[in-house]
Amino acid sequence: MLYEKFIGTGVALVTPFKEDHTIDFDALKKVLNHTSQGGVNYWVVMGTTGESATLTKEEKVAVLEFTLNNNPQNIPVVYGIGGNNTQEILETIDHTPLDGVDALLSVSPYYNKPSQEGIFQHYTMVADKSPKPLILYNVPGRTASNISAQTTLRLAQHENIIGVKEASGDLVQCIEIAKHKPENFLLISGDDMLTVPMMSIGGQGVISVLANAFPAIFAEMVQDALAGNFRKAAQGLYQLTGINPYMYTESNPVGVKQAMALQGICTNAVRLPLLAASEELKAQIAEMMPPVGVQQ
Repeated sequence: MLYEKFIGTGVALVTPFKEDHTIDFDALKKVLNHTSQGGVNYWVVMGTTGESATLTKEEKVAVLEFTLNNNPQNIPVVYGIGGNNTQEILETIDHTPLDGVDALLSVSPYYNKPSQEGIFQHYTMVADKSPKPLILYNVPGRTASNISAQTTLRLAQHENIIGVKEASGDLVQCIEIAKHKPENFLLISGDDMLTVPMMSIGGQGVISVLANAFPAIFAEMVQDALAGNFRKAAQGLYQLTGINPYMYTESNPVGVKQAMALQGICTNAVRLPLLAASEELKAQIAEMMPPVGVQQ
């Protein structure tokens, strides 16, 4: 079944930049190779970690097309189309070439602070319009509003909505979703450090930031959790607890790009209003880098 493509480790791909802040497609190919060889199950293009907020429409499509054209293993691809203007999202879906895309990830409307009914109607319209299955994205820390468990469960009844990336950080809310969701509705962790706990109560995997830099650690951890070996999965998680806070100290993806720069995968360049890692952050990340995955 389609939803089974998204069980396991998804990686919210970074968008590498050259020092002049244009897209570095050579480095993007390195990112694709690094994550695929590390065992991730699917790619997410143009999520928050991909700096979708500061890419033009043309650049977003160029990154998507490059990813699809450099995918010899036929890794499933999820593409991010979201925002706080419902009509604009519908038009973007209409004008985006989605051949080869397996699903869309759509963030809950930000800034507007819609009611739960507004969120429900927004997603219903998007799901009705989308030619691809839809994954909800709940990240209250960025949107300033939460998709409640009740609203998620209502939306889970829509035939074109197959899951939710849950980044609320509220495990009780996630338990409520896991308890009542349809069997083929995916509960996906949107918080790297909560992946194993969420999978212990019925989650089916993660869309990860850290898997850009440490895909093998993440993929093994998630496979262990899927197999029910949570003691071993926790050991994988413990390898990343030291570095994880520094991924967000100066905002995402500043930290993970710095970790990847230390591995020679891409530069640490990000676009304004973000800034590349400070000297202090560089030192902290270098100190906390796990030994696995570092290329000498």
